[in-house]
Amino acid sequence: MPRDKALNKIWRDDNYFTSRSMDVYIAKLRKYLKQDGNVEILNIHGEGFRLVVKP
Repeated sequence: MPRDKALNKIWRDDNYFTSRSMDVYIAKLRKYLKQDGNVEILNIHGEGFRLVVKP
Protein backbone atom coordinates (compact mmCIF):
# COMPACT_ATOMS: atom_id res chain seq x y z
CA MET A 1 0.00 0.00 0.00
CA PRO A 2 1.39 3.41 -0.83
CA ARG A 3 2.41 5.35 2.28
CA ASP A 4 0.36 8.43 1.45
CA LYS A 5 -2.76 6.33 0.84
CA ALA A 6 -2.38 4.61 4.22
CA LEU A 7 -1.85 7.94 6.00
CA ASN A 8 -4.91 9.51 4.38
CA LYS A 9 -7.08 6.43 4.93
CA ILE A 10 -6.12 5.91 8.60
CA TRP A 11 -5.38 9.43 9.91
CA ARG A 12 -7.05 11.47 7.15
CA ASP A 13 -3.86 13.52 6.94
CA ASP A 14 -0.43 13.15 5.38
CA ASN A 15 1.97 15.29 7.39
CA TYR A 16 5.22 14.84 9.31
CA PHE A 17 3.55 13.96 12.63
CA THR A 18 1.16 11.35 11.25
CA SER A 19 4.01 9.91 9.21
CA ARG A 20 6.15 9.46 12.34
CA SER A 21 3.17 7.95 14.19
CA MET A 22 2.72 5.42 11.40
CA ASP A 23 6.43 4.52 11.63
CA VAL A 24 6.01 3.80 15.34
CA TYR A 25 2.96 1.60 14.73
CA ILE A 26 4.71 -0.29 11.92
CA ALA A 27 7.70 -0.91 14.24
CA LYS A 28 5.35 -2.24 16.93
CA LEU A 29 3.57 -4.48 14.41
CA ARG A 30 6.90 -5.83 13.17
CA LYS A 31 7.95 -6.62 16.74
CA TYR A 32 4.66 -8.44 17.34
CA LEU A 33 4.81 -10.31 14.01
CA LYS A 34 8.45 -11.33 14.59
CA GLN A 35 7.13 -14.26 16.63
CA ASP A 36 5.74 -15.73 13.40
CA GLY A 37 8.54 -16.31 10.89
CA ASN A 38 6.03 -16.58 8.04
CA VAL A 39 4.75 -12.99 8.22
CA GLU A 40 6.65 -9.75 7.73
CA ILE A 41 6.10 -6.14 6.71
CA LEU A 42 8.49 -4.90 4.03
CA ASN A 43 9.38 -1.33 3.12
CA ILE A 44 9.18 -0.72 -0.59
CA HIS A 45 11.51 2.26 -1.18
CA GLY A 46 9.63 5.23 -2.59
CA GLU A 47 6.33 3.34 -2.48
CA GLY A 48 5.07 2.19 0.89
CA PHE A 49 4.65 -1.12 2.67
CA ARG A 50 3.93 -4.71 1.73
CA LEU A 51 2.63 -7.42 4.03
CA VAL A 52 4.26 -10.72 3.05
CA VAL A 53 2.87 -14.07 4.19
CA LYS A 54 5.10 -17.02 3.32
CA PRO A 55 3.36 -20.30 2.54
